[in-house]
Amino acid sequence: MNVGKTLFAQIMEFVPWTSFTRIVQRYGGDSGVRTLSCAEQFRAMAFAQLTWRESLRDIEASLLANASKLYAMGFRSAVKRSTLADANESRDWRIWSELAALLIRRARKLYAGDALDSGLDNTVYALDSSTVDLCLSLFEWAPFRSTKAAIKLHTLLDLRGAIPAFIHISDGKLHDVNVLDMLSFEAGAFYVMDRGYVDFARLYALHQAGAFFVTRAKSPMDARRVYSAAADRATGVICDQRVMLGGHYSAKKYPEHLRRIRFKDPESGKTLVFLTNNTMLAPLTIAALYKNRWQVELFFKWIKQHLRIKKFLGNSENAVKTQIWCAIATYVLIAIVKKELQLDASLYTSCLQILSVSVFEKTQISCALQPDDSQSNTQP
Repeated sequence: MNVGKTLFAQIMEFVPWTSFTRIVQRYGGDSGVRTLSCAEQFRAMAFAQLTWRESLRDIEASLLANASKLYAMGFRSAVKRSTLADANESRDWRIWSELAALLIRRARKLYAGDALDSGLDNTVYALDSSTVDLCLSLFEWAPFRSTKAAIKLHTLLDLRGAIPAFIHISDGKLHDVNVLDMLSFEAGAFYVMDRGYVDFARLYALHQAGAFFVTRAKSPMDARRVYSAAADRATGVICDQRVMLGGHYSAKKYPEHLRRIRFKDPESGKTLVFLTNNTMLAPLTIAALYKNRWQVELFFKWIKQHLRIKKFLGNSENAVKTQIWCAIATYVLIAIVKKELQLDASLYTSCLQILSVSVFEKTQISCALQPDDSQSNTQP
């Protein structure tokens, strides 16, 4: 790789520009455009994410301060804040959604061989949502409560590589469980989710698709015990049962046996009740699968802390979705770079922290993002 290129230019080489051009043509993104093409728009938005720019003026000033490097970074001319604002408002957000989907498919192939903590060969997904509060007077299109607006990021995270396999952006009123209707369930895969997704009709549809779910039971739960397997209480497993739902409507929605595992977490001391349709795995493996759900919460925490989605560069629905999808595409792009170059640096800390202060540096990316021995001992 050419060491004379900036780190930013080297990262942009991992974007599949030929496929991106076809996406832009499909939506007419560059139709009648004289300045700031869609490719330049993505570069500007990715730059904002990588360097933590929080306003259009901030983006404009930062790029202008390095005007001599702009052409090598892929910009034909200086980026004006008014031009970038107009582009975010007018260009279809689905361009960036499809770019993110393209990068996600590539990233999932790269991380497919990674081992899971549970030791399973099956694909394991964690499903959850996160709410981003907004000002109701500025974002009227995203109603949530009487006094404020909000959007929700519904995410299905592939635990191999922490890559989002599915993302849906909705207003704050959409209940989490409705997202199950939008998913195409993968036979043999595990879907780990919290109690907010317990809807027996939808879980039965997942079961009939040949997939497995792991979730927590709501309290109280009307169910009768059919069979109890032997449980080793020393491991924290209080009971491992097969149950039938007792309520008339619940039993009609899920007419088969469910597996109920009562487990006392040795770390917190809390007693957790898991529900699953998998009858083969050991109860401790089921508990470990649910524990891995924290990765999707870590993903949301990291997205909010490190990517610029808490302060938006526009107020319209199109501008907000454009910014979110560009942020997600940037996140997945860095995950691709990390895997392609076989870097040991942490995606959540080292990679983006280093890039945030060195995107204009002219050094080989594999050297810039590779922590030295003294740093590697302190990485989380």
